[in-house]
Amino acid sequence: MKLTFYGGCSEATGANYILESGATRIMIDCGLHQGSHYAERENFEPLPYEAGSVEAVFTTHAHLDHIGRLPTLVKSGFKGVIYSTTATQDFAELMLVDSEHLLNDEAKREGRPPLYNNEDIENVMRHWHGLGYHEKVTIGPFTVELYDAGHILGSAIIHVEAEGKMIVFSGDLGNSPAPIIKATETVPAADYCLVESTYGDRVHDDVPKRVEILRKTIVDTVHDGGTLMIPSFAMERTQDLLYVLHELFEKNEIPRVPVYIDSPLAIKVTEVYKKHEDYFNNAIKEEEKITGDDILNFPGLTLTLTTEQSKEINGVKPPKIIIAGSGMSNGGRILHHEMRYLPDPKSTIVFVGYQATGSMGRQILEGMQEVRIFGETIPVRAHRVNIPGYSAHADQPHLVEWVGAMKGLKKAWVVQGEGPSSIALAGKITEILGVSAEVPKQGETVEL
Repeated sequence: MKLTFYGGCSEATGANYILESGATRIMIDCGLHQGSHYAERENFEPLPYEAGSVEAVFTTHAHLDHIGRLPTLVKSGFKGVIYSTTATQDFAELMLVDSEHLLNDEAKREGRPPLYNNEDIENVMRHWHGLGYHEKVTIGPFTVELYDAGHILGSAIIHVEAEGKMIVFSGDLGNSPAPIIKATETVPAADYCLVESTYGDRVHDDVPKRVEILRKTIVDTVHDGGTLMIPSFAMERTQDLLYVLHELFEKNEIPRVPVYIDSPLAIKVTEVYKKHEDYFNNAIKEEEKITGDDILNFPGLTLTLTTEQSKEINGVKPPKIIIAGSGMSNGGRILHHEMRYLPDPKSTIVFVGYQATGSMGRQILEGMQEVRIFGETIPVRAHRVNIPGYSAHADQPHLVEWVGAMKGLKKAWVVQGEGPSSIALAGKITEILGVSAEVPKQGETVEL
């Protein structure tokens, strides 16, 4: 069995791996490279393998850095089946459609043809097949099973068995316990694994305090008469925030102020959440049963689908809370609000997710006094608050614990993290677990 790394090597994005056994090839994830741009230049290059030779793709979850190059794969000749959980299948179409115009803008910047259009997305979805957790699929010599990754709704760990060997692909692992979804499952045994390392060199010290930090930040911003901006990923982070705000308002722990979800994608994703409530954790299911509440809705919440509705937010005097995409401020409606409120010392910008190197969010978080938005220089005078405890990614101790649960593990490859994070996690895995771990190189092939 051969494994080749075509992405996720010393970078947090671009997950893409191929397994070969005899004449059969399967792929795990086919994601966009993202960072300072919505789509980096390498996304516009031809795929480094023959797309038609891949018989099946197993998708861990619906974030673009795991699915964003599937249209390119299909356009390049892929004829097989794309597998994932049914929730990921529903989310994937939304994510791809939502990103189409942003990717077209990036293509113009690069002087390249668009990566895909809506017809290409329809072609991708024709190849898609939904699975349940622990429902096994056989592709030639490969037997594949999905475990719950606890990262976002429907996210999966991919367990593959062939030639009497087992290899596990972590996808992105969740920061359990999460407000809505179930905890990350462990895999009892494996010979090899690929483990993500987004936070491979960090500890989420603030997880027990994350609600209190958010509560205090809201109270302080409202007291100052400012606007609270939260650049948020449309999937999982926005729904977690809605649940937390619902709880804080219900308990009268924060003042009632207008809350805007200024993201058409987040609004559509939230509807898919309601369709897949069977994926919710037991505590949430019990709460809904007892109270009859919609945990993702509350008085004072406004969902702004249209551009006109989004512009109307400007006419509402602060204090107010605006949650908008994109999560790293590298596109989307949040940029318009940042232009307006970053110069305001009474306002606050709160980061609740990973900010990739070079992204606008990373620049603000690291203390830049000025940023460029839509060609204008914008001073940053607003307060900056980082709450990594709301990250949907496991931190270093959780990652090591997850790897350590696999009996018989011979080797781990540390992927999907920036260089220092991956190197740090590899060192910890070897030091604590005594398991050989290394950071692979782009295009590297290993024999298993």
